[in-house]
Amino acid sequence: MTPLAHQQVLKADDNALALDHQGLHQLLQQQFGFDGFREGQQAVIETILSGHSALAIFPTGSGKSLCYQFCAQQLPHLTLVISPLLALMKDQLAFLASKGIAAASIDSSLTYDQTQQVMRDVREQRTRILMVSVERFKNERFRQFLKSVPISLLVVDEAHCISEWGHNFRPDYLKIPQYCQEFSIPQSLLLTATATEQVKLDMAKRFGLSTQQVIQTGFYRANLDLSVIAISQQHKLAQLAETVKEYTGAGIVYVTLQKTAEDVAAHLIRQGINAAAYHAGMDQTVRQRIQQQFMDNQIQVIVATIAFGMGIDKSNIRFVIHFDLPKSIENYSQEIGRAGRDGHLSHCVTLANLDGLNTVENFVYGDTPEPHNIDQLLTIIANETENGRWEVQESPLSTACNIRSLPLKTLFVQLELLGVIRPSYAYFAEFKYRFVEDQQLILSRFNDDRQQFLNQIFSHTQFKKVWGALDFDSLYQQHGCDRQRVVAALDYLADQNSIILETKKITQVYDVQQQALATPQQLQQLTSQLSQYFSDNEHKEIVRIGKLVDFFQLDRCLSANLAQYFDDHSVPQACGHCSVCRGQIAILSKQALAPLPDSATVTTLLEPLTLVAQAKSLPTPSIATQAKFLAGMVMPMFSRLKVKQLEGFGRFSAYRYQDILDTVKKVNS
Repeated sequence: MTPLAHQQVLKADDNALALDHQGLHQLLQQQFGFDGFREGQQAVIETILSGHSALAIFPTGSGKSLCYQFCAQQLPHLTLVISPLLALMKDQLAFLASKGIAAASIDSSLTYDQTQQVMRDVREQRTRILMVSVERFKNERFRQFLKSVPISLLVVDEAHCISEWGHNFRPDYLKIPQYCQEFSIPQSLLLTATATEQVKLDMAKRFGLSTQQVIQTGFYRANLDLSVIAISQQHKLAQLAETVKEYTGAGIVYVTLQKTAEDVAAHLIRQGINAAAYHAGMDQTVRQRIQQQFMDNQIQVIVATIAFGMGIDKSNIRFVIHFDLPKSIENYSQEIGRAGRDGHLSHCVTLANLDGLNTVENFVYGDTPEPHNIDQLLTIIANETENGRWEVQESPLSTACNIRSLPLKTLFVQLELLGVIRPSYAYFAEFKYRFVEDQQLILSRFNDDRQQFLNQIFSHTQFKKVWGALDFDSLYQQHGCDRQRVVAALDYLADQNSIILETKKITQVYDVQQQALATPQQLQQLTSQLSQYFSDNEHKEIVRIGKLVDFFQLDRCLSANLAQYFDDHSVPQACGHCSVCRGQIAILSKQALAPLPDSATVTTLLEPLTLVAQAKSLPTPSIATQAKFLAGMVMPMFSRLKVKQLEGFGRFSAYRYQDILDTVKKVNS
């Protein structure tokens, strides 16, 4: 990173605030109580305060959040933060509150009144930092709100999610650069801990950043002791309890499945260890209570699913143990990064064998839509498009096409990139409101033109007792009322506490290039192209898992190889404090499984699936769908048919998907 000049200038409302190095340190002490910046923080802050955007790549727990928190106090307008996890938002909001810094989130946990209050506080500049998920941008009312407030900085936490080369690609992140333009946001700050060289280049390209705007610190953390213990599945629980008892202080045990979290936590409790399970299937209030008890040192060990992610920022976690294999090297890095944030020695142990490899791989195969399902989607778009416009609600479409939510979003993004569809806007299909104040009293506050406009809205609302549903179509047909103006008016009345407004059923509206879907040949070609994209992506993810297995069986320093994977080549070739450096090279074993059963048995297990499909007037499930049924993968079609109680569902979950698929192919040949 090219050092910026000592004298930095922040432009705000035609005034210039000069901040030299000493001034930055004084502000850090005054506002946060810290004596000095950590490595990389000052370079990022100076880049932002000089009017440029930046990408910050720091290891987990090394203070990325402070970069935007500090800048937000100096910038003239709102700092808008996109964060993928509600738990992360809550942790950061609690930290900011402890420093007396006004920050808030808009999320699903807020009541209607609380959301309205947050928006008022932002408009009146009482709140300087607002945190949201990327999905919030689909909310019509939220987008309307953003257009009403000036924004200085957009912060993208976990920014690697924007890269298709990353381990945690989220299609909605691809739209973030467009949001900068749509809401006239002059600067962006991207934050991540896990970026390979390819991902780093991809992020920089999408946001138009030069190499001078990329700040990357060293990846290696000398206080983390990495160990891989090769252990058979039947001895793993005993080894886990023994390992946990070796350490004092708080720890996290990572597992793959929710049921495993419950079982492992129960085993540790029986061994006299103060442990609790924590996963997405638990009630939210229970999760919050357990997390708080862990933060307060009332629970020593949390057993958590890696798929959920915890967002726990606890500085004195002394050990992280992977009971199951993580999903990737990137996930492994993030998860061990939660240990030892206070800089003291912490242990990161992986209890490794290859028995659970199929579970990790099945996440990948389950997210690969079948060609006929892609064709189904394209046919739906072609048939439902009217005058170049297509309206869709995601959940029913996912069920109709038997495509999971994430790959469905990915398909939409790919179709956007190919110029077939273009998102126009999103709206709530249903607007309901009830009056808090008398209708005539509300009207009396406005001039004649606005009274007439509001009367039109009220007269096209069908009231049932207290609540009324607004009919946008009849309102438009009779009066030509612009939808955005109507929404803005309702939002204003809600903001003034004149009405209580409820919205639901998000509908996404796309402009469709109908010429691209006009013939069967075009549909077939597009299906083939998209199927190839997913096939390539599936291969890429399976290769990523292979790299993970190779990493755990390395005969060279684990710490050095982990750092080099993330493009940090300035590390010692031998750390001296990992299991390989101690001469313990892991050779991972796999439990021998009995051969998959004969064709007659497989046919018997599949027959109920076919019968259930026929009863619902659905076509016979494809070979791949049958294999996914036997593997126990969760698919929209299975939820629709309620097949989880059938004997065959998940019967071969211990086997690799490709082996199950080969067996089903033989049955159907």
